[in-house]
Amino acid sequence: MKFAIPLAGGKLTAHFGHCQEFALIDVEGEEIKAKEILVPPPHEPGVLPRWLHEQGANVIIAGGMGQRAQTLFTEQDITVIVGAPVEDPEILVKSYLNNALISGDNLCDH
Repeated sequence: MKFAIPLAGGKLTAHFGHCQEFALIDVEGEEIKAKEILVPPPHEPGVLPRWLHEQGANVIIAGGMGQRAQTLFTEQDITVIVGAPVEDPEILVKSYLNNALISGDNLCDH
């Protein structure tokens, strides 16, 4: 599995479309095997879901995301988790793997 997490200042950012970079974290079983930080292409509708799919992402953990963006990620076979807290990407992935990730309300108002 490969997780994508939008970052600002090294932690999850509430609005994925305005992130400075993405952490891509490879997981085998329940163990983190690799972490890569990539600068995304310029934000335009539909670009990030396609780009993350090309990077091999299966899951995106975000704070907030518009409904249209969620649909575009789903069309790229990427599971969307919204409402995650501002935290280090490794902590978010480990919490997800342990079924302990606090998620819920979409932090995006559009």
